[in-house]
Amino acid sequence: IHRGGTILLTARSQEFMTAEGFNQAIKMLEHKGVEGLVVIGGNGSFKGASKLHENGIKVVGVPATIDNDIPCTDYTIGFDTAVNTVVDAINKLRDTATSHERVFLVEVMGRDSGQIALKAGIAGGAESILIPEFESDYDEVSDKILRGRERGKLHSIILVAEGVGGAMNVSKEIKLRTGLDTRVTILGHIQRGGTPTAFDRMLASRFGSKAVELLLEGQSNQMIGMENNHIVAHEIEYALAQNKVIDEEVYKLANILSI
Repeated sequence: IHRGGTILLTARSQEFMTAEGFNQAIKMLEHKGVEGLVVIGGNGSFKGASKLHENGIKVVGVPATIDNDIPCTDYTIGFDTAVNTVVDAINKLRDTATSHERVFLVEVMGRDSGQIALKAGIAGGAESILIPEFESDYDEVSDKILRGRERGKLHSIILVAEGVGGAMNVSKEIKLRTGLDTRVTILGHIQRGGTPTAFDRMLASRFGSKAVELLLEGQSNQMIGMENNHIVAHEIEYALAQNKVIDEEVYKLANILSI
């Protein structure tokens, strides 16, 4: 329970996406006498799970991705741990940013989803948060930095989701508008490892228990989720057809708190 999901040693398989590889997987499951399969992952994993279901394999999906971009669940396994990793990095970087009176841009994962940047930015007290769901206004970000300087603020932390276009490009735009010294930190894969938080341990335990329960009941093609702190299940096709959107009220809160 104290180790990350990499303990499973799984990775995306290009071979599984071919007809030959898929049929080989079916034969292997039958050969090993697997009666039910718990598929842990994101959209791609669940598409594969649904296809296995169509071929007679009982499957239940458990959402696990640090991006927290899976519909029909408030949280995915790994998200809280990744957010806490980013917050810890912000806390450390703020010391250097203050000491040298610099603008620090911190790039976090999220090509299509700004969930990590938004939650970590609020919890870490970032001055600005740039995410792909909302258009970036570099003039507004720069004005906020300069207003902070006028009030005697020695540093600024800007959180940038990678889907915005990269912190290096954002850094150039900010420096062009403010003339201030900027530094970029790209956290990269450090967000994908480490000891799981208590929240993620509880979430994974609850998801796993429900997945086994459904399989024992003979159910299949279900995805586990958490909605309003209750464990729920939806058909995988239904879940994949939904869209997970950023809570605009939370995004507005980030701007209010960073004034």
